[in-house]
Amino acid sequence: MPSLKDLRIRINSVRSTQKITSAMKMVAASKLRRAQEQAEAGRPYADRMDRMVGSLAQSLENFEAAPKLLVGTGKEETHLLVVATSDRGLCGAFNSSIVRAARRRIRALQNDGKNVKILCVGRKGQLQLKRDYGRLIVDRIDEISKRRLSFNDAEDITSRILALFEQDEFDVCTVIYNHFESPISQVITERQLIPLSVPEAEEQKTEPGLSAIYEYEPEEEELLGQLLPRNFTVQIYRALLENAASEQGARMTAMDNATRNAGELIDKLTLNYNRTRQAYITKELIEIVSGAEAL
Repeated sequence: MPSLKDLRIRINSVRSTQKITSAMKMVAASKLRRAQEQAEAGRPYADRMDRMVGSLAQSLENFEAAPKLLVGTGKEETHLLVVATSDRGLCGAFNSSIVRAARRRIRALQNDGKNVKILCVGRKGQLQLKRDYGRLIVDRIDEISKRRLSFNDAEDITSRILALFEQDEFDVCTVIYNHFESPISQVITERQLIPLSVPEAEEQKTEPGLSAIYEYEPEEEELLGQLLPRNFTVQIYRALLENAASEQGARMTAMDNATRNAGELIDKLTLNYNRTRQAYITKELIEIVSGAEAL
């Protein structure tokens, strides 16, 4: 049985931890509001950019002359996985869920006889993957989550990926991240960016038998040559924003659970402390009464 002093020390320790987790929860809630606003503000632009590039790609007459970012290398032998995680922990299963999805993707590709390379965005992803797949990691980009996200961060990642693509280091590029839905719900998303996965054309809101005909100037190939790298950067930026909001939501939820668990543990320890103290008092009273009767 622990002594009263040990129980008091334990209770004080848990209370200190509870104060820390409560403060971290409030900080995460404050950061979540800003991150959620950024993520929601970036979605319409990213969606429209993606649809515009897809519509332009579908109007190509000579698909063989299309930019390399659209048609790829013609092979699917080497896959680059961009695994986007955070630089810090204490955010529940946020990082682990992304890494699990990356592991499943890696195993599936290797079972099909494909070569896999990994680009880690965030320190936690690299730390979890290096034990089993350290030889596959070609680069790591971190320190992004320690400052306010900007478009320059996405441009830096894009430049590194496109440099590898120009050197024929990979054929297919897929980014894995968490899509933010709510503070308690984040959805693992795997999005292929190279070659671009062209979405289906939207239904034309015209009369039956009529369709809109567009003439582009300059030609579609030249427009795509300018728009595809820009769209690639926009989609990377969107993934970073979604990840940032998901991280803060997961951290707020995890710290809220930790604070409540600490409160329950304090209640149990306090009850144990009171019972132990009562037992000591009862024992001392029995000793006093027994000594008095002996006289």
